[in-house]
Amino acid sequence: MSETDVDLDERDRAVVNAFQGGFPVVRDPFEPAAAALRDRGVDVDADELLERVRRLDDDGVLTRFGPLINAQEIGGTATLVAMHAPEDRFDEVAEQVNAHREVAHNYEREHPHLNMWFVVSVADGGTQEGSRSSGETASDRVEEVLSAIEDETGQETYNLPKQREFRVEAKFYVDGPIPEGDVDLSHLGPDVAPTDADTLTPAERDLVVEIQDGLPVSATPYRDVADALDADVDWVLETIKRFDAEGKIRRVGVIPTHYALGYTENGMTVWNVPDDIVDEVGPEIAALPFVTHCYRRPRHEGVWPYNFFAMTHGRSEEESERRIEQVRERMAEFWDVDEEPSSARRTEPDGVDEGDWDTLFSTRILKKTGIRIEERASANTVE
Repeated sequence: MSETDVDLDERDRAVVNAFQGGFPVVRDPFEPAAAALRDRGVDVDADELLERVRRLDDDGVLTRFGPLINAQEIGGTATLVAMHAPEDRFDEVAEQVNAHREVAHNYEREHPHLNMWFVVSVADGGTQEGSRSSGETASDRVEEVLSAIEDETGQETYNLPKQREFRVEAKFYVDGPIPEGDVDLSHLGPDVAPTDADTLTPAERDLVVEIQDGLPVSATPYRDVADALDADVDWVLETIKRFDAEGKIRRVGVIPTHYALGYTENGMTVWNVPDDIVDEVGPEIAALPFVTHCYRRPRHEGVWPYNFFAMTHGRSEEESERRIEQVRERMAEFWDVDEEPSSARRTEPDGVDEGDWDTLFSTRILKKTGIRIEERASANTVE
């Protein structure tokens, strides 16, 4: 069985595996969810399922229960940024970068030059309160933040915005019942039709803010949200279901803490894929079940030769290395890719990468505050 930092029995493992997506959006969701588990040989009723989800949440096995908001579709933008922090000033540079409220995540990663990687998240309009009429775009605001960081640190930043998303599916399974996590009850609930609206109404914004950190772990979570908003429960159900269909919500279910499940190793694999086959390679790598994030990003000539990123996770160093090799083997079906990573080919400790690929392991979390959904939603709201 998988090593975890908490004790999970068979039914706990079934719950974690089954409902990382596809949780029903109905008035009493634990009833059909428990029935689906019983259909798969897991003897649990609605009350026990609720209690198990509540305990998993309280014990930190879950980061939250409920919708996973897709910030990109709510408004604003986020971008990945790399930079070099000199060893003798690393902590000072990290403090300067982290002082910017727009920096949501910051990691130290193993690379001889680009050793600091952070995410900048901004709302449309540029102000903290958000203003669609200010004339400043989210991209303008990103450039302002990066310019300020360069001035303060004396270090150049390398902006790596997402050019194409192939996969964002951070699901983490454990050994036990329903190992493929194939319970999908997302068809239940009201019939809705997606819209093409790219802005939010004030009521929709309030809903996003209310559910961004999850639903109440209760027998009637959607009614509780409706009561908190003084809204109709049917409207809450319809809107969450529609947001799911529109991509504003990635999925509804239990969102696990991967460290608690033993997934302690993560590697950001980066690849110099020939431009003419990136769109062909991307879906193939994204189809590997252990790849949680997969994007095309720009190169930076003379500094950063890679245009394709795939994040993998493992429960041990050996498992992580095995999964990275599986990515390389799949890549090799499309182009003549090096067997060894760039780190094994460098002739100078801080030289520019010369190989086809590399893996940057995270060594330290420097900041992790999360994307400021409320600001981005508010800036994209039309009264």
